[in-house]
Amino acid sequence: MQLRIFYLLFICTIFSCKKEERYEKITKDNSFISAKAIPDSHFLGDQKCKECHQKEFKDWQGSDHDKAMQIADSKSVLAHFNGEKFTSQGITSHFFKKDGGFFVNTEGPDGKNHDYRIVYTFGVRPLQQYIVKFPDGHYQCLRTAWDVVKKKWFDLYPDFKVVHSEWLHWSRGGLNWNNMCSDCHSTNVRENYDEQTTSYNTKYALINVSCEACHGPGKQHVDDVKKFGDKYKSSGTMHMTVGMAPKELVDQCARCHMRREQFSSNFNFAGTLLDHYFPQLIEEPIYHSDGQILDEDYVYGSFVQSKMYQNNVACNNCHNSHSLKLRFEGNALCLQCHLPEKFNTPKHHFHEENTEGAKCVNCHMPGKYYMGNDFRRDHSFRIPRPDLSLKYGTPNACSGCHKDKTDEWAWAEFKNLFGQVDSTHFSDKLVPGILGEHNGAVGLSELINDKKQSDFVRASAVKALSHYEAKVLIDKFISYLNDESALVRGTALDVLGEINTTDYNNYLLPLLNDNKRTVRIKAFYSLGGLPETQVPEKYKTNYQKVKREFYDYLKTNSDFVGGQARRAKYYLKQGNLQKGIEGYEKALQIDNINNNVRLDLANLYYSNQEFKKSEEAYKMVILQEPKYGPAYYSLGLLYAELERTDEAIDQMQKANRLMPENIRVYYNLGLLYDKIQESSKAEKTLINGLKIDSNNESLLYALAFHYYKMGEIEKAKNILMKLVQLYPNNAQYKSFLQSLN
Repeated sequence: MQLRIFYLLFICTIFSCKKEERYEKITKDNSFISAKAIPDSHFLGDQKCKECHQKEFKDWQGSDHDKAMQIADSKSVLAHFNGEKFTSQGITSHFFKKDGGFFVNTEGPDGKNHDYRIVYTFGVRPLQQYIVKFPDGHYQCLRTAWDVVKKKWFDLYPDFKVVHSEWLHWSRGGLNWNNMCSDCHSTNVRENYDEQTTSYNTKYALINVSCEACHGPGKQHVDDVKKFGDKYKSSGTMHMTVGMAPKELVDQCARCHMRREQFSSNFNFAGTLLDHYFPQLIEEPIYHSDGQILDEDYVYGSFVQSKMYQNNVACNNCHNSHSLKLRFEGNALCLQCHLPEKFNTPKHHFHEENTEGAKCVNCHMPGKYYMGNDFRRDHSFRIPRPDLSLKYGTPNACSGCHKDKTDEWAWAEFKNLFGQVDSTHFSDKLVPGILGEHNGAVGLSELINDKKQSDFVRASAVKALSHYEAKVLIDKFISYLNDESALVRGTALDVLGEINTTDYNNYLLPLLNDNKRTVRIKAFYSLGGLPETQVPEKYKTNYQKVKREFYDYLKTNSDFVGGQARRAKYYLKQGNLQKGIEGYEKALQIDNINNNVRLDLANLYYSNQEFKKSEEAYKMVILQEPKYGPAYYSLGLLYAELERTDEAIDQMQKANRLMPENIRVYYNLGLLYDKIQESSKAEKTLINGLKIDSNNESLLYALAFHYYKMGEIEKAKNILMKLVQLYPNNAQYKSFLQSLN
């Protein structure tokens, strides 16, 4: 009996002494911030917030954040599931109810129709999507969505044919909730992807974008309020609070309102934006070359281009932070800051009052429809520039609204009403650089050095500068590593990281101690070619810390093609060709029609002398993209290496038709003709290449050697004299010329 009592007391002691899962305030170790996840128990839920913050709760209730994701039931499902059928791109989806649930019968990943139960709703206006549970923890968003306004089913991408085996099919990666959506539609998300089994065990604290999604876990705050009562003072555990600096607030919102890459394994509110994410910069085809929206950019990347942002306007100046609604309707919103007598008058906008043309947003915030019916405005707040439209083909609000008019008309009207453009917009310098114009690098350098521009614009200019010969501009990129902007430093590392050399390691090593995680990780990747044993002693401690951050980053992105490709490139920097191949093979398992990856993989097979695999990969690219010239060119080189000359010539001819400006095609095709003694074709091909680039060194030498072989010595000498003139330090050309005299 005594033994039994002792046993029971022992059991009780074990359970009573069980420690509560704790979330300690994140501490900094020098510049390193932990990415430790926050226990779900520290998120108390919206009803707890409501007890003290009733007005804010009332505003938030029913908002897009509140309804970001819900369990599918009779209240949350807005669409009709009464036997409706919807057909798009040859696929018919049938929506119905069964056993108290909502179902769709539609095409699955095997190309056959199946019944799928709707488990969650996603969003609330102007469209609602529906989520299906798949095996291994995968949750998929249907491509067919519900138009809340028109009350009908519609295809999110009606003009885009997708085959069931493609990554973009609704049942695969492109519409996977776990990695494409969850981080921003729920609170305290942990993706929990297992690369070995390609399965998910995704968890969240709260299903929607709750109060604590923005303000952080409430447990410490509530405990402090209970403990101190009227004497409560903020302990700094809450985020996005009243009095936050405007730019800091924008960065806090940006986490979910920007197109970005994730770098931390968990978002835990520690540090700043660049400790967790790195934004998509201004690049085509995400943005037009002048920075206007093209693909979805989720607002942040547009807004930080604006003078509004530069002048400390923040999201909450226009939007109610909790309801997300505009603070005022119509021009009254803009007239909070802009004088009505100056701007809200036909003398400024030259349109009749109370018309669409008189609305500020229609000239300064034109928009586009995304996901079929979701109209989103460009938040860069720019003056329409029809002159840039004429130069570069970028859009402008004038001809965008007056669709029966041309850009020439718009520019003439602009000059008539406003005169010439009287100020320089950053796009005047950015566009020529992004388009790779001859003198574009000059404007980009000026833009990067202009500290009055936003960091986002300056970093975009650094990225665009990489379109020019990076090795020629290497000193510039190295200097940007010391820039005060982490965005600029990180972008410079992106450029230097793609140059396969260890020559600049001494400039890269100090960035292992950068105060932003994204920059440190980019620096580690750039140092990939440096053997760990050769890391200088003073950097070894930081090197090991960042190494852990880097591998966490790779794991975090291992379910993305880009993540696997980055891993492959890192191993290739280390000289591990086999690991590089494995990385690209895994990337293709994620997206089997990604031909950028397949082409890189084919080249690696070639380097590894796996010629059969290389040939098959090139042929698959051609099968999927029959007008993609580089695939024919690469396959031609492979056949030339294998002495399959006739087949090599056939592929080079096809490449030449598809890429008539590519000099290397002329060069290699000329050599192949020469090899089979088709001398006239060889000569003609090399000459045609020189018509495009008359001073091309490789073509000139190949033609000189061709004439030498054919006994046309004078022609050979004339070309060699030109080569000696162009390249006076090349002793080979001088020696060749002297041998012909």
